[in-house]
Amino acid sequence: MGSRTEKRQLTIFALIAYGIPYLLGILMWYGYGKKLDLSAFPNTQMLYPAMGVMLAFLLTRREDADMPKAFYRCFTVVTVLSIVITVCSVLKPDAEITMPGGTVSVWLLGIQYLQIIGSIICLICLIAAGKRRRAAYGLRGKNWKASAACILLFMALYFLRAAISYAAVGELASFAAIMKNLQSWMYMGFMPVNFLLAYIAFFGEEYGWRYYLQPILQKKFGLRKGVVVLGIVWGLWHLPLDFFYYVSPKDGLPMTVSQVITCVSLGIFMGFAYMKTENIWVPVVMHFLNNNLILVISGDMSVEVLSNQTVSWSDIPLALLVNGVLFGVFIFAKEYRGKISSGGEAVGLHWSEKPLIE
Repeated sequence: MGSRTEKRQLTIFALIAYGIPYLLGILMWYGYGKKLDLSAFPNTQMLYPAMGVMLAFLLTRREDADMPKAFYRCFTVVTVLSIVITVCSVLKPDAEITMPGGTVSVWLLGIQYLQIIGSIICLICLIAAGKRRRAAYGLRGKNWKASAACILLFMALYFLRAAISYAAVGELASFAAIMKNLQSWMYMGFMPVNFLLAYIAFFGEEYGWRYYLQPILQKKFGLRKGVVVLGIVWGLWHLPLDFFYYVSPKDGLPMTVSQVITCVSLGIFMGFAYMKTENIWVPVVMHFLNNNLILVISGDMSVEVLSNQTVSWSDIPLALLVNGVLFGVFIFAKEYRGKISSGGEAVGLHWSEKPLIE
């Protein structure tokens, strides 16, 4: 890190992106012990990295006329409200509402509606910001042909990984049946609409990890080592969820190792796609697909498939091999063969049209 402003920005980012989820991890531990529904936590946690970036810039670049301040402030308000709802879901767990389909938690319903409304309002603010402000802070989409190619490649590798995983346990026929199921294709057909109503969470992570932190770590460690360090940082960020949501605490350690492997390998591919396209919306879409296609490949269209998973140490070698071969191999792509100039930019690569740090 160079200037005091850079260090201050990074400190603000780290306190929000890491401090809040680890602090609320104590509440997750309490809620897990009480057998409460913790499904509000992962949705809210995804928002913290972007809010960290936004507050860092809002507090250190107050006079910058190119900053999309309305979009930043709207996103921050949505995140704060989401935190409040998440905390209330543990402190007031009995708040329920009766709907035609049965009884639903008020807080879970609140998170879902907040995500939808927040996505729409933030999109309006983003459009109203104009091309110049979007470009200045890495929010403008571009290089659409290369972007589409990267997304399609990600989907192909994603389904190939699923097929290999099923084949490894002798259940390839089950995977084939899932892919022949009309419900699977109907769900995937509706995903573009779903993305517009839920993108805010996936943008929340990618704007923090890929747009902000990746260039900083690559400047410090180099293009390849930097993206690997980012993957480790990203994986460990999931720690509270790994112990109290995805699996039970007794399986938390192998889950964490599995998470780091996944984040490093996917981080390499997403980093490659971001550097190639210079379009932050590419990793945002990939992250959305990665999380939502789980419902398809698992054959279970319920979001509950994400919680109470089973992970053991015996699963680690296959995860390391498959993720490494399919996604980690992109560490050798030409985008990672550039050099960092003395000014901190990658030679031949431009991650944003405005410096990320001052």
